[in-house]
Amino acid sequence: MVALARRLTLIATMLLAGGALATAGESIAPAEAAAIRQVIRGQMEAFKIDDWAAAFAYASPAIQSKFQSPQIFSQMVTQAYQPVYRPRGVQFRGVQASEFGPTQEVFVVGPDGLSYLAYYTMERQRDGSWRISGCYLVRAADENV
Repeated sequence: MVALARRLTLIATMLLAGGALATAGESIAPAEAAAIRQVIRGQMEAFKIDDWAAAFAYASPAIQSKFQSPQIFSQMVTQAYQPVYRPRGVQFRGVQASEFGPTQEVFVVGPDGLSYLAYYTMERQRDGSWRISGCYLVRAADENV
């Protein structure tokens, strides 16, 4: 049930992103991929120290509007996204263009020792910066980081 709710939240979030979506097949320049990874790393670093204002700032305007405050955002993250909130290990994999915008695959080992793939969808802002527009977790086959 939680997985279904996550999928529906991701789809709704992506639909809200509207015009900011990239077209599948577009290439992601290495500099853009590095900038995307830095945004995700920044949010994970903020999670480590429970700096919810900073973590919330990495979210897209649509996500911020949906959750309204860093406090509400923190409740969602700590309840539904433990693998990215408190990972034992993190490995960035490829970033690919999709119909939802650039999507960064991140392999994480959660605090429970289970492996997950976190798919972060990204949204370019008018100022050229990137923000996280969604994160979808999928249980992965047991692997090591």
